[in-house]
Amino acid sequence: MTIHPPVGPDDEAPGAPVSPTAAGAEPETDIGAGAQAVMLEGLLGQASQGGTGLASILGEDFSPAKAIGGWRGVVESGAPGLVFVVVFVASRALAPALIASAGIAIVLTVIRLIQRTPVTQALGGLIGVAIGVWWAWQSGKGENYFLWALLLNAGYGLACLVSILVRWPVVGLIVGAFADFSLTAWRSRPEFYRRSLLGTWLLVAMFALRLAVKTPLYLGEQVGWLGTAHLIMGVPLYALTLWTVWLLLRGHIRE
Repeated sequence: MTIHPPVGPDDEAPGAPVSPTAAGAEPETDIGAGAQAVMLEGLLGQASQGGTGLASILGEDFSPAKAIGGWRGVVESGAPGLVFVVVFVASRALAPALIASAGIAIVLTVIRLIQRTPVTQALGGLIGVAIGVWWAWQSGKGENYFLWALLLNAGYGLACLVSILVRWPVVGLIVGAFADFSLTAWRSRPEFYRRSLLGTWLLVAMFALRLAVKTPLYLGEQVGWLGTAHLIMGVPLYALTLWTVWLLLRGHIRE
């Protein structure tokens, strides 16, 4: 489902970069900001209409499917964990579950390589699975398969929280890097700053909710329920959060 906001004939598309010279201003030459923008693009996905991940909040419309990388993104992010949970619950044995999960992650990555399509998402998932498999194998505890995801959520949530506390919210930085091509100009717009602050709080809430639900399950060694929560609060919750952030920013990315 693609959601289209009302756009007037004179409106700029929020996701479309506007040249500073077109507005009568001198082009910016901040090399440091440009370098940071390139780094952010590598981390967040293609910053254009229909972009994936956090870059999807910049588009004039929002597609939940595109934001999470389409059906392929759902499979690549969810299949290894799903296979692990199913095999572990069915067999009550750790080794078959770890082998099956690692196997499906490898297969998905190899398919990407054979088809010569971008492997970033699949490779990132493979690395995460490899870490989880190693930790679970070394400890002999199935819940450690999900420990890496817990630590990532804690890290991302803390980073977003710190960005709020230092008054440089992550959402504003993303828009500044990709829409304004400036990491500072957006801070002079009070309404947009307020909305970017709220959007970053939504990201913090998402990470905190995941930790609040999954940490007790991890500590209680409830592997089946932990895996179920991991799947439900993964892609679906992420897509819902991105959509809410997009609603906050809609019509406010450009002055």
